[in-house]
Amino acid sequence: MTRSSTPFLSNFEVQPSQVEPLLRTLRFANAMLDYAFYDVPAFRDALMKEGVDIVWKDSVQSDPAEQQQLPEQVNLTALANPEGAILIVDAKNSPHIRRFYNVEKFLDKKEGGVQLIDAISVSGVGSSALGSAALAWNASTALGRPVAAVVPGYGLADVVQQALGGWFGFEMYSYWLKQPVQAWLAQVVPGAARVGRHLLATTSDHATASGTGVPVFRRGSGSSDVLHAILKRSEHINLLMGHSKGALVIENAIVDLPVEQLKRLQVLTFGCVISELGNVGRYDQFLGSLDGLGMLNSGGNCPEHTVPDWHSTNRALPLTMPVSQLTGTVLTPATERPT
Repeated sequence: MTRSSTPFLSNFEVQPSQVEPLLRTLRFANAMLDYAFYDVPAFRDALMKEGVDIVWKDSVQSDPAEQQQLPEQVNLTALANPEGAILIVDAKNSPHIRRFYNVEKFLDKKEGGVQLIDAISVSGVGSSALGSAALAWNASTALGRPVAAVVPGYGLADVVQQALGGWFGFEMYSYWLKQPVQAWLAQVVPGAARVGRHLLATTSDHATASGTGVPVFRRGSGSSDVLHAILKRSEHINLLMGHSKGALVIENAIVDLPVEQLKRLQVLTFGCVISELGNVGRYDQFLGSLDGLGMLNSGGNCPEHTVPDWHSTNRALPLTMPVSQLTGTVLTPATERPT
């Protein structure tokens, strides 16, 4: 290939500006699904009792840096943003939601948010900020203190994953398929493959594709890499909570942490049973007896607790998992108060 031919060929590459509208639309559709799978109605009702509503439709001005300056911190207009975020959700105190779009800023001991929390929740495949915040709200209600939520970035590899059944079956298969898919995209369409990887790119030691520099996953998903980076730099986080694919995110994030760090962890999962590492302090995994999707995605692993529920955590629907109540029943002394 001659040097002069490169600009011509680059005209045929899919550009980020062409991909972002599609991803935002799909992310918005996933927010609709969050109403079915997460406790969004209860989350909104609790805030409305304080005279606050959740603003979740994208505004014209969607720059994350400008959105973080909004006076009302429960504004979730970055809902459709495919780049991901870290939320700190506090059910007791205002501001109820704080947002971070940079892992290093979140980890900053002076200005970051990591010092405010000792628990992290991770929601399921494709979840938007709305579902992530609702799950963290359930956890914060049970704990009586703030909880961090990892809102996953959403890129082309995630679209392929969902097309193969990320929501409605074969979740573990599509989850493991996503890593080679995103590596291939990073080589073939590097510009478009960068979309949805901003949060991952703000971790200090993130991996990149050879030749293109596109951020790629080390642990099956960007969420696992982000969670691992947070845990590796934090000495006081002792509780991890995951629903559906969020449980798989946790499984991959902790696999190579130091033994001393694993011993202080309590891992709670809902709707997906993961393999248990021997050095982890405690597991409490909940699986519904009516949850066919959860059983399919658990790979034959057995839960500590079987409940008469299905996959959803939305208490407005019948026979759904009451995350706050279940969390309260299994708290250990180490997780009942900040350390």
